[in-house]
Amino acid sequence: MSEPLIIRGGKIYSPEYVGKADILSFNKKVASIKRSIDENEVREVLGNPKVINAEGCLILPGIIDQHVHINGAGGEGGPLFRTAPIKSEDLLKTGITTVVGLLGTDGITRSLKDLLMKARQLSMEGITAYIYTGSYQIPSPTITGSVVSDIILINEVIGVKISLSDHRSSHPSKEELLRLASEARVGGILSGKAGVVHIHMGEESSGFTPILEITEETGIPITQFAPTHVNRSHSVLESSLEFGRRGGYLDVTTGVSKKSGFSKSVKPSEAVSFLIKSGIPVEKITMSSDGNGSMPEFDEGGNLLKVLVSPVDSMLSEFKDLVTVEKVKLEDAVRIVSTNVAHHLMLHGKGKIEKGSDADFIVLGEEDLDLKAVISGGEVKSSFS
Repeated sequence: MSEPLIIRGGKIYSPEYVGKADILSFNKKVASIKRSIDENEVREVLGNPKVINAEGCLILPGIIDQHVHINGAGGEGGPLFRTAPIKSEDLLKTGITTVVGLLGTDGITRSLKDLLMKARQLSMEGITAYIYTGSYQIPSPTITGSVVSDIILINEVIGVKISLSDHRSSHPSKEELLRLASEARVGGILSGKAGVVHIHMGEESSGFTPILEITEETGIPITQFAPTHVNRSHSVLESSLEFGRRGGYLDVTTGVSKKSGFSKSVKPSEAVSFLIKSGIPVEKITMSSDGNGSMPEFDEGGNLLKVLVSPVDSMLSEFKDLVTVEKVKLEDAVRIVSTNVAHHLMLHGKGKIEKGSDADFIVLGEEDLDLKAVISGGEVKSSFS
């Protein structure tokens, strides 16, 4: 059981602006939000509290990154291009308090069991961690023998990963994709989870057509799918609009940008601005980093040009650019990096700051939006600068 924590005097966004108040957290949850919390009263009931001063700061829900290669990734270009497992401090120092791990192109030599144990390690180190079963390939690799039983039987598994419209994918038929989505949906219904189909979107001409047709022809809702990397090129971004206009979630990858070396990509914050101006509801836009992933760039002939590593700190930097450059309202930027993700993935208690919610916060300077502190599970994971 963690010690009580009082955060004093910050401006709270939940994601809506709550006001300037104190927050008391205890046992990993928000216990109270008041204009002023009496330290002596807390001491009498809960024990001696840790107190931090957040005057002149913003208090926001912790960042939720739904696409991180927590146990390493890569292999395009050979064994030299494999990345190492990520460290918990590399996530926490960028404001990420909840993460979803996954496999990438290599579902052959990389193990879902190893991925699961890495997620459990991160959870023990103070980060809430989940995983997707599956990888790029169909049939999907699993832990228990099927996608539906992975989702039902393993607490950390909240959905399945697949790749579409990419030369490295298995190029599943619409029937195979439908079967996978059906398994994920049933697994989600029976376990009380989202059961999303998290989709690596490539640049092939088939694009979003298979998933749009499935949602037209069946009762599977469009929100069962979570396509990501929609900003990998202007053509993919533009082709995503129909999916978004029909009510689907669109995930922008913050680690894919010209700054990171991806020549065809659209800057993530600009991609979000484009989606909003194109009529996509803010509530259906999310961001993830593809952090720690080995990101290859190919020419038109399919030849490998270079391999890059996607940075996890891109989430925070693009969040800042949403607010300061693209002039997205702060509460909407919070929705995009936290609240919307929690809602789509059914991560109850995440993405908000209210009594009973998880005590996951980031504290930012009000003027510069620089990260001052990270609180995960009610514990201060980084100190004020």
